[in-house]
Amino acid sequence: MPNESEIKQQQRSTAELQDDEPDDWDKRIFSTGCADENTKLTDCYYEKKDWRACKTEMDRFRQCWKTQGNEKRTDMKDA
Repeated sequence: MPNESEIKQQQRSTAELQDDEPDDWDKRIFSTGCADENTKLTDCYYEKKDWRACKTEMDRFRQCWKTQGNEKRTDMKDA
């Protein structure tokens, strides 16, 4: 019978495996073809806490979005 320490280690291992699996959000982002640009944009916002400071990253994401044809797929238009 496993002791308390072994049980906790097993729970941590299970949680780590679950974290490695892409969730629905990750799958949707990967399907756009712009996952790298999205990561850079969200990292920029996380660091600076101001979207206005992430204009370059936003422009790159928008360009990727258009290049991949996502505005047609999602019926999304520029404002």
